[in-house]
Amino acid sequence: MENVRELFQIMTRRFGFLDKNCCSAGGCDISLIQSHILYEIDRQHKPSIQQVAEALGTDITTFSRQVQSLIKMKLVKKTPDPDDRRVKLLSLTTEGKYVAASIDQQMNDYLNEIFSHMNDFEKDTIIRSVKLLNEAMAKTGQCCSTPSCG
Repeated sequence: MENVRELFQIMTRRFGFLDKNCCSAGGCDISLIQSHILYEIDRQHKPSIQQVAEALGTDITTFSRQVQSLIKMKLVKKTPDPDDRRVKLLSLTTEGKYVAASIDQQMNDYLNEIFSHMNDFEKDTIIRSVKLLNEAMAKTGQCCSTPSCG
C-alpha cells in the first residue's frame, strides 16, 4: 500500500523548494508568505488587513510585520477605509503588480513544465483531484488544529 503521507511530504517539499528559488522579481527577493500576501491582495479588491490575514490563516502580528516589509519594499500600500477610518485597506503598487504578475508567470511556467510530462487525460485528472482534495480539506475541522500535548 502507498504511504500517502510520504507522497504529500515529497510533493510539499518540491513545492517548498520551488517557492524558495523562484520568488525573485523586479530585483526583490520575495519570501513564501510575502508571495501569498501579494497573491491575495491582487485576488481581492482592496481587502482589509484582517481579510487577507484570515484568508491566509495567519495571526495578525506576524501578518502585520510581513505587510510592513512589503510596504517598505514599495510593493504594497495601506490606506484607510473611507467608510471606517480604523480599518486599513491593502492594495498593490505598480511595482507590486509587476512583482505579483512575475511570480504568477514563474509559477504557471513551472506548472506547465510539470504538465508537459503528462497527456491531457492525466493533466485533467490531476486538476480534478486537486479540486476535490481542496473541497474535502475545506470541510474538515482538522485543517488548522493541533492535538494538545500532555
